[in-house]
Amino acid sequence: MRMGKQLRLCGKAPWGKHFLTAALVLVFLILSGSQNANAIPAFARKYGLRCSACHESWPMLNYFGQKFKDNGYQLMNDRDAPIWQNPGYWPVTFRIIPIWHRVSTGKVLVDTYPGGVNSPNSAVQRVTTSGFDLSGLDFHTGGTLEKNFSFYVLPSSDATGSFHFETVMARLDNLFGSPWLNLKLGKFELDNLLSEKRILTLTGNGGIYQLYHFIPVGDGNIFGQMGDNQLGVEVMGHSWNDRTRYSAALISSVDGNVGLPYGSAYTGFFTFSQAFDTGKLGVDRIGAYAMIGEAPTYYLTQAGTPLAGSGITNKGFNREGFVGQFYFGQHVDLQVVTQHGSDNVWFGQGYGDLIGGTVSGNNLPGTGLPTGAQAPSWNGVLFEPHYVFSPQLILIGRYETIRMSKQANGAACVACGGSGGPSASNFGNISTYTVGMRYNPFMTSRAGFAWHNEYNWLHQDGTGPTLGLGTVNINTSEFLTGFDFDF
Repeated sequence: MRMGKQLRLCGKAPWGKHFLTAALVLVFLILSGSQNANAIPAFARKYGLRCSACHESWPMLNYFGQKFKDNGYQLMNDRDAPIWQNPGYWPVTFRIIPIWHRVSTGKVLVDTYPGGVNSPNSAVQRVTTSGFDLSGLDFHTGGTLEKNFSFYVLPSSDATGSFHFETVMARLDNLFGSPWLNLKLGKFELDNLLSEKRILTLTGNGGIYQLYHFIPVGDGNIFGQMGDNQLGVEVMGHSWNDRTRYSAALISSVDGNVGLPYGSAYTGFFTFSQAFDTGKLGVDRIGAYAMIGEAPTYYLTQAGTPLAGSGITNKGFNREGFVGQFYFGQHVDLQVVTQHGSDNVWFGQGYGDLIGGTVSGNNLPGTGLPTGAQAPSWNGVLFEPHYVFSPQLILIGRYETIRMSKQANGAACVACGGSGGPSASNFGNISTYTVGMRYNPFMTSRAGFAWHNEYNWLHQDGTGPTLGLGTVNINTSEFLTGFDFDF
């Protein structure tokens, strides 16, 4: 489920003296997502803990919660195996969010008078709408089938009740008795240190990480979206205290779509991170990631109709960057993600994506590249600070910016609607700001509830309708308030 693209869930409680010390230092680990969640009150019920044992502010994990997840939803004690649970225990949670929101989009092309879009009376206006609404609905179930055999299943719907499987995975934990070797198979979230599935924000543009989904204007490569759950296999491992982590995943280049709709192509996603104890400040972590893959650009045809699943002429793409989690005492933390991305020149010209079971004319064999075509590349950075006033109240901020370093059209500006010449150097650049507040009036092992308030503003260069006005930028804003609850 996803308000702009997705959603998440649950919570917190005390442990022994050793854990309390770690929890106080880390009370603000920063992990996020969009709308699908991988945290459920059922885990708290199973072990008799408050949701706050694993979450800074649900669904965002703290240090202990990340370790619990890395161990395959296990505490590594006798209560891990389901045979020891009450027969009435059923690890199922639902989550849905009733909201009120106001969305305002500037520079929208409208027909102010009869005569058609191309008439002299056409104009651009700001379009604003507001009202009561719903998020989608998530049904979470997960845990252990037996000790060291874990699973997670998440059927998720949009706001109209149209369901799909967001997560379906089984995992073999601690192979050969070592936490350094765990094997996962199915559809799952990539091992991003800043998790989009546990994101604390919910607006259409603020409820996702733009870095994880960025596609240059006119580009046909949908396959490099790090924020989408993917189909594949993952090997991951960690030290006994979870300070050192690595993962390596091999996924089908289908952006999580089932049925092999594109062809035979694969992508690798690799991460590594190391945590350091900085004394009174907390436990900081730095790491790196790389997504390296290929996907089809052409499709075979039958009687002139493109064939789904017949993708050929695979071309490459990559995304790589650094991540960091930094703590400044018990109330303030900052998470940072950087990215450099690049697509093959064919993707930059609109080749690649199979849309709605058909392909555009650009995807048919026999076409060629226009003059001046080049491989698009870009750089981006994300800063997300949190101020945790108390375990029940958290203030959220985020700034993201993405800047094109090389446009796909070096000589012929087709995508930007010009009559010739290269695309402007800033064409498609994005800047976005998000601020928010979540208040949890209670924290128990049975349910989660948060009063959520959020504002997002997004700016993109040069993508508005021109109408002879030259370069037109787009500004979109959204304010949202609602009750985020799960049970």
